[in-house]
Amino acid sequence: MKTPPLIWSDGAIRPWQEATVHVMAHAIHYGSSVFEGIRCYATPHGPAIFRLDDHIERLLHSARIYRMPVPYDAAQLAQACRDIVHANGMSQAYLRPVILRGLSGFAVAARADAPIHVSIAAVEMGAYLGAEGLQTGVDVCVSSWTRAAPNTFPSMAKAGGNYLNSQLVAMEAQRLGFVEGIALSPDGLLSEGSGENLFLVRKGVLYTPPAAASILVGITRDTVCEFAAELGLRVVEQSLPREFLYVADEVFMTGTAAEITPIRSVDGIAVGAGARGPITAQLQQRFFGLFDGRTEDRWGWLSPVRPHADAQATEHAAPQATEHAIEQALGTSARVKETA
Repeated sequence: MKTPPLIWSDGAIRPWQEATVHVMAHAIHYGSSVFEGIRCYATPHGPAIFRLDDHIERLLHSARIYRMPVPYDAAQLAQACRDIVHANGMSQAYLRPVILRGLSGFAVAARADAPIHVSIAAVEMGAYLGAEGLQTGVDVCVSSWTRAAPNTFPSMAKAGGNYLNSQLVAMEAQRLGFVEGIALSPDGLLSEGSGENLFLVRKGVLYTPPAAASILVGITRDTVCEFAAELGLRVVEQSLPREFLYVADEVFMTGTAAEITPIRSVDGIAVGAGARGPITAQLQQRFFGLFDGRTEDRWGWLSPVRPHADAQATEHAAPQATEHAIEQALGTSARVKETA
């Protein structure tokens, strides 16, 4: 990963290498972190963050589920996302806000006064499952690992500890020569990928596993449902058996990282014609059209990094850190590199 010079950490923009946490932090030992993945796209009107408010809302909901008091409100976190993209001079980026419990002893239940740290990184990221995969589709398998049962790990929370299961799903798939794995729910029905939601198309109808299938209810998943309604497509959320994958006309995955990625085969069985299907292509056109102007953003999903109303005021200063502070941070970073 190519690292940017700056990161937002605990209320300030700092050199990347200064965003550190102690190796004995609670989050490292017990998985007590929550996070988001958010994309900023280059648009004709400048860089804009996709569904920023929805992502920040889910981040704070995840923290609430795990009883983590967050020292910043939604507006402050959203502004920090804009600021770090601007400070790094990026036209597009993958944003990773993370909230974690810091150093607080070795009790499984962290002390009430355990420090809470918040950081937001903005890094470069291309197509998560491969640029070619967006066009031609990817090969996946059904994993031998299942998702956690309800009332064990809350799947509505995007928590660090939850992704240990995802690591097993993804590592197994890659070891077997597939791009990604699909996990089943505890009752043996379809759930999701290691980091993506799942859609299947059969006879012109879209099917997707419900929230009760141990899935993270995805924001890109919701976006696809909105686009489907505009296109006059019926979307059915219901429990689905594994074999539905083998008889579907089209299958695709959705997620902030994966965007909308078609699946061309499952367990070595071709999906449809073994290539991206027409409905998947239509949905991709709507989705990527948001960022080049072909699709009107009538939902207000795009948040400009520098809104037009205050463009002049912020052209030479970031609200959370003046240009002097940014230059100072960059200078510190350069000095660290020189002495490394």
